[in-house]
Amino acid sequence: MKRLFFWIILLTAVAGAASAIRLAINSRKPLPSAELATEPPSSPFKDSIGARGLVESVNENVHIAPAIAGLVEDVKAEVGKRVTAGDTLIVQDGREARAVIAAQEAEIAALQAQLAEAGFALAEKRDMWTRMEKLIAGRVASDEEKQRALFATQAAEAQVGSVKARIASATALLERAKVQLDLLTTRAPRDGHILQVDIRKGEFASPADTKTMIILGDTEHFQLRADVDESDASYVTAKMTAIAFVRGRREISIPLTFVRFEPYIVPKKSLTGASTERVDTRVLQIIYKFDKPAEKPNEPIGVYVGQQMDVFINRTPGGQ
Repeated sequence: MKRLFFWIILLTAVAGAASAIRLAINSRKPLPSAELATEPPSSPFKDSIGARGLVESVNENVHIAPAIAGLVEDVKAEVGKRVTAGDTLIVQDGREARAVIAAQEAEIAALQAQLAEAGFALAEKRDMWTRMEKLIAGRVASDEEKQRALFATQAAEAQVGSVKARIASATALLERAKVQLDLLTTRAPRDGHILQVDIRKGEFASPADTKTMIILGDTEHFQLRADVDESDASYVTAKMTAIAFVRGRREISIPLTFVRFEPYIVPKKSLTGASTERVDTRVLQIIYKFDKPAEKPNEPIGVYVGQQMDVFINRTPGGQ
């Protein structure tokens, strides 16, 4: 019995050792290389500067928000819809503003009635003063009666002036209330297409909100905002040619036309995730314009606002 138990333990130990040796041998074998889903971007130039590009609508995108805080009553903006300058995008609750307008209009009507009444009183006082002047000329009225009639006329004139001033003030408040009501309707500042809508009926909208409620842009023409690291910024000139590649479509290259430099260096926001990438880098932004690449039969090429592209700027003299 003891001999059998001994052989069982021995065989178990030998099997465990063999498994450990086999595992060690397998762990030393090189792992097969992972296949790339797409060809990584590479520069077509001998000497180039790389940049990250972000597609924008021409003349930049417009981030739209209500001018004043209020409850959203209706949203007219629709994603993909083309609008012209002045078209209604957001309508906020205007009941309070309309009530203020009605109250101001009622006050102005009451003041105009008071002005008419004050005008009748002034006409009466002036008539009495005209009569008093005749009596004074005939030495019939006393100086006391003369002064009393003069003061009454001046008081009536002051009353008319006071009511007119109150009407002017109420009219100004009415115009202010109308402006407040108009600000509750957000309109398109220019022609373009609605690219994004992130506001719904029933929500409370405020200019202080950090989220972008509506983005407006022109999708018929595109421009590219390329971020060049500050270490390369001093080498870039307006005469250098540049080319962009659509992400995931290495075979599609887009020639870029220089528009301008953004004169202020800004912190880098677009990160690639590489372990060697510095997050404290600042970038020079270069604006290029480009034409949408022509589509081939059965081969659509989608270029969209907000899409990232790989940009290469040619540093070789003569464009080689």
